[in-house]
Amino acid sequence: MSTTSRTGREIRTRRHRLFVGLGVAALAIGAVGISASTAAAGKDKPKPPGNPDPKGQLIDVQVLGFNDYHGHVEPTGNGTVDGAEAGGGEYLSAKLNELRQGQKYSITAAAGDLIGGSTAFSGLFHDEPSVESLNAMELDVSGVGNHEFDEGVTELLRMQNGGCHPEDGCYFPAEPYAGADFDWLSANVVDQNGDSPLPPYSIEKFKNVEVAFIGMTLEATDTLVAAAGIQGYEFLDEAETANALVPILQDQGVEAIIVLLHEGGMQNPAPGDVNSCDGISGPILAINDALDPAIDAMITGHTHLPYNCSLADAAGDPRLVTSAYSFGRVVTEMNLVLDKRTKDVRRDLSTATNHVVEQAALSPDPAVTAVIDKWQPLFDDAGNTPLGTITADINRGGSPTGSDRGVESAAGNLIADAQAWATSSNGADVAFMNPGGVRSDLTYASSAGEGDGVVTYGEAFTFQPFGNTLVTFPMTGAQIVSVLEEQCQPAGSSRPFLHLGVSEGFTYDLATTIVGGNCTSVTISNAVLDGVPLDPAAIYDVTVNNFLADGGDNFGTFATITAPRLDGGNDLEALSNYLAAFSPVAPPSTDRVNELP
Repeated sequence: MSTTSRTGREIRTRRHRLFVGLGVAALAIGAVGISASTAAAGKDKPKPPGNPDPKGQLIDVQVLGFNDYHGHVEPTGNGTVDGAEAGGGEYLSAKLNELRQGQKYSITAAAGDLIGGSTAFSGLFHDEPSVESLNAMELDVSGVGNHEFDEGVTELLRMQNGGCHPEDGCYFPAEPYAGADFDWLSANVVDQNGDSPLPPYSIEKFKNVEVAFIGMTLEATDTLVAAAGIQGYEFLDEAETANALVPILQDQGVEAIIVLLHEGGMQNPAPGDVNSCDGISGPILAINDALDPAIDAMITGHTHLPYNCSLADAAGDPRLVTSAYSFGRVVTEMNLVLDKRTKDVRRDLSTATNHVVEQAALSPDPAVTAVIDKWQPLFDDAGNTPLGTITADINRGGSPTGSDRGVESAAGNLIADAQAWATSSNGADVAFMNPGGVRSDLTYASSAGEGDGVVTYGEAFTFQPFGNTLVTFPMTGAQIVSVLEEQCQPAGSSRPFLHLGVSEGFTYDLATTIVGGNCTSVTISNAVLDGVPLDPAAIYDVTVNNFLADGGDNFGTFATITAPRLDGGNDLEALSNYLAAFSPVAPPSTDRVNELP
């Protein structure tokens, strides 16, 4: 099926669906042996004699990219760039419209985590407001991030195709949720038959040149989301899967290829200038090295950090690799030059620029404002109920961005305290909380007229939005120490160390070594529970959420526990009840872990 877009390009929006059943898994496995010379075929075609670029042979195409939107529809709570308030759906849309002006060919693409881990304004309604805002800003195509799978494959398909939520129904019965106007793409998520639940790629045509966008989620997604929603699905190696699609695309005459990858890297020091590539590290480097040189560019995400890189591919040619921060704070403008003769990208002429979405320099887009106005009454009813009070800010690591999940935080410890208290009837001795499950800070200052120190249901939801179930089960002291050692993440992980929140009464000494962005060693010592040294052979009752209990974030020891699990109820309900019972709540101490030099 082909249509003509607002920018004059021809979009083959459904043709890619014909390839879903071709067995991407088998193709990816077979791609390992592609040699650089074979993979690079067609990338260095000789130019015709005479004028190398006669008039009319080159096509300028603007690709606007962003990532990790996470339902940040509203103008507040999105963070800053260089001290200036930035991001949010209304302003992101306004910046996209500004950049599109005067462009004959323009396409807007994202690299995943558009939903999930969202603010309460969107998350309370299963992220329907987020998708409607993305429709309003005319997003064309996106890769799939790990958070798109937070509620499982079935719910992701509903987000794509529309329909009412199976439990909560239609929020607007006269106007049921219509689905996404853009295509989510995910080539490396396959079932047991090698079929992807979503299209692996999309092909878009500009004059006589076709450009393929391959969607790719990170291979580690099965360690980052609840296992129940992705049962029966496998997350394949990103580079191998993309490489396997290259000959399929080239057989169709497609030479220009862009990967929308939900995996990334970081500058040193982070976050770095939005248009720099200083000291870049992280999984993106290995993926770039392994990708077929026929792939021309990557729009990436996941780390919530900006960079604008030109990295050498396996053939030594430059490849644009970008990331646009998070929450709509930055838009990447990739200006690709296509050559009608080779049907390929002229990398020597193509450029990329990261633009800050500075709120003070923009007027909110009325199309997204209309989405906010539609949902505001429902949010006011659901989100503004006071739960309790706090005496001061309760922050994550690396606040105000919360980007450092490798340090002890008051926010993580608060949730662990609430979970240990909520499951005390199950005999809980100690509770642990994963840092990635804490999505905001609890701020003392009033944010919406609720009063200083007041925590509303909406704020608590944004703080802890995943709706996990608490479970309590017995573990030996040795197994607890093993869990603490697993805070040191496997080599190549986006974050080298994930610091668990720990409930009051449990302390330990921690020594780690981080080299080249990898955790190379960890030592846990002097573990003490309620003043008594932890006994490796003794049994303790431990509470965690179901995500951790299933081995999420590479905490595999939890998943080995075969003893019965006692249900502790909903995690947000535990926090809500804790705030109600103990208000005003002071920020928990951050000296439960003694970090040794």
